[in-house]
Amino acid sequence: MSKYIAGFIGTGNMGGALASAACKTNTAVLLSDGDAAKAAALAAQCGCTAGDNAAVASDCRFVFLGVKPQVLGAVVGELAAALRERNDVVLVSMAAGVTIDTITAWLGAELPVIRIMPNTPASLGEGMILYTVNGLVTEADETAFLHLMRAAGSFDRLPEQLIDAGSALSGCGPAFVYQFIEALADGGVECGLPRDKALRYAAQTVSGAAKMVLTDGRHPGELKDAVCSPGGSTIAGVHALEDGAFRGTVMGAVDAAFTRTKELGKQ
Repeated sequence: MSKYIAGFIGTGNMGGALASAACKTNTAVLLSDGDAAKAAALAAQCGCTAGDNAAVASDCRFVFLGVKPQVLGAVVGELAAALRERNDVVLVSMAAGVTIDTITAWLGAELPVIRIMPNTPASLGEGMILYTVNGLVTEADETAFLHLMRAAGSFDRLPEQLIDAGSALSGCGPAFVYQFIEALADGGVECGLPRDKALRYAAQTVSGAAKMVLTDGRHPGELKDAVCSPGGSTIAGVHALEDGAFRGTVMGAVDAAFTRTKELGKQ
């Protein structure tokens, strides 16, 4: 039986956020990072344990791989022999663009693999985490994984061929939203608002509008129309956004992120 329910190799922004979420439901978690002091600091904060990659590979049921796609192959190669000796381990990869088949080839064996694409709001329990599994992941494995990570946010299972597209939207999307919030606030400042108030108004407006989309049941276009009075100020602002190719630019950002994700998977 595994000593720890989960181990995280890599405690950067995303790995650290997911590790923190896991520790909210189970502190039998082991953290490892190239910067040992970083892993130790997060472990102290979360009430779990710091160790090294070898310990994660040998002692944890769920092994989360939170390193960059460019170095994931080397990390998996170093741990492959130890992982192949296990019969109770599930690998969880969060590397953009790296398929389950690629990870399996690096391992030199068929092991249960869950591929996830999280986003940074998981640190607040508001993440949108996409995931897919290979045929060796049992229903019990999947249930245990979802239970362990439930404090991270919402989960949705996708066929693997859609994971990169989903990641380009939900994984990269927070950066696009932050740019929009900043731009809204800049507009408020230009109109005379103090910076702190403009930023607060912008962030809360985006948060509230998002909740409307998730709970109201109406299409975003219908919700937009409900705010646009004939000849009013809102439709004038919408016209300005259309003049700036707002929707086309946002669609292009998601497509560019998707293309780059596929490129990263080939490196």
